[in-house]
Amino acid sequence: MESLLRRCAQVLGDGGLLTGADVRARTAAWGSGPCEAAAILRPASTAELSHIMRLCHQARQPVVAQGGRTGRSDGCVAGPREVAISLERMRRIEGIDPLGRTLTVQSGVTLQAAQQAAHGASLLLPLDFGARGSATIGGCIATNAGGHRVMRFGMTRNLVLGLEAVLADGRVIDCMSRVTKNNAGYDLKQWFIGSEGTLGIVTRAVLKLSTPQHFCQTALVAAGSFAAMTHLLQAAERRLEGRLSAFEAMWRSYYALASGGAAPPLPAHHPYYVLIESMGNDEQRDQAAFEDLLSGLMEEGHALAAVVARSGRERERLWAIRENTAAYLAWRPVFNYDVSLPIDAMERYVDALEHALRQRWPALRMAVFGHLGDGNLHLAISSGERRDHHAISDRVYSGLTALGGSISGEHGIGLARRDYLHYCRSPEEIAVMRAIKAALDPHDLLNPGKVIPAA
Repeated sequence: MESLLRRCAQVLGDGGLLTGADVRARTAAWGSGPCEAAAILRPASTAELSHIMRLCHQARQPVVAQGGRTGRSDGCVAGPREVAISLERMRRIEGIDPLGRTLTVQSGVTLQAAQQAAHGASLLLPLDFGARGSATIGGCIATNAGGHRVMRFGMTRNLVLGLEAVLADGRVIDCMSRVTKNNAGYDLKQWFIGSEGTLGIVTRAVLKLSTPQHFCQTALVAAGSFAAMTHLLQAAERRLEGRLSAFEAMWRSYYALASGGAAPPLPAHHPYYVLIESMGNDEQRDQAAFEDLLSGLMEEGHALAAVVARSGRERERLWAIRENTAAYLAWRPVFNYDVSLPIDAMERYVDALEHALRQRWPALRMAVFGHLGDGNLHLAISSGERRDHHAISDRVYSGLTALGGSISGEHGIGLARRDYLHYCRSPEEIAVMRAIKAALDPHDLLNPGKVIPAA
């Protein structure tokens, strides 16, 4: 290890290698303890990463790629016998093509910086979520991040036109195409999107931008039943005519927790709450359509109460409730889940899960929220004991199989969900995943032990 690190330091130059206390000063992942990696390598270019990967490959040294370390599945956690690779020195905005509506960036660029670069060119990078200030583009691609606007613009996968990645042996795969239509053989970039650093380390990307949406309408609405909430969704999709960009659901359990500490915009006694947002470019038309939607829902009784943001500050206040996931950290130890399932199965899934869990842990605490428009729910569950994690996880995930759901909607598999993958992937699918991994990383050096369960 010492010999390898000396050679890597020669490649990386000043500031390129962190060891000891500098490593421990960093968190291993979101909500976890200090990083335990043997060292952190910080290449400043694709050429440097390629070089150190060749050295690691020769030494059979396992490596773990790290972005902003905001993931929820421990996919970036590196052990004491592993070397972490951070692309935080690769933060260059390489170019913007206003005509082709593309943004080319290095992987260490934060999502917020990429959004601002697009905005500066009068364009929109629609990917968005709470950790935008620290999450990196490389991490977003590696985990196929979702966020608030998936129902309109899709996951990260839908926004990547091209990418560059370094393989386990140091070879560089250049798929940096800027064209939308590229049907020439296998789409190799898709192998790396969502692979969580197990197949290669993404170093650069070409992102697809959209026409900017200058006017935003946001409202928080209370609903008396799950059926009423789904009616809200159908009505919003129909009446807003493609402008609906977010439909965020909050069960009372989450809303009461996340809106605490100040006077909430709506009282916390309703069963369900929805944050509805539309984006468009015709202020008068968009505002009229949004207000007609809300007034119609109130008259029909599907909405019990509503508050509309009249300024950017009020909009931020409403979103702050939805993004206040730190509120349930007071329940520590608390277990976080990110599941997807058909919308019409959500109510019975949540009710059956809570009933089963309370049968065993009567004092259990559970908060439910998520991106209802794209079928993605988040669950925060605490029994008060860390030893209950596996039993609770097994119950959360096992109920998804019969519903055709997934154990991860947007946070990936990593280490936290690896041993539950069989609940949503067939033996044949897992076998193909192993074959792809073996083809690109035969010595299992890239993020070993993550995503794919042992054979």
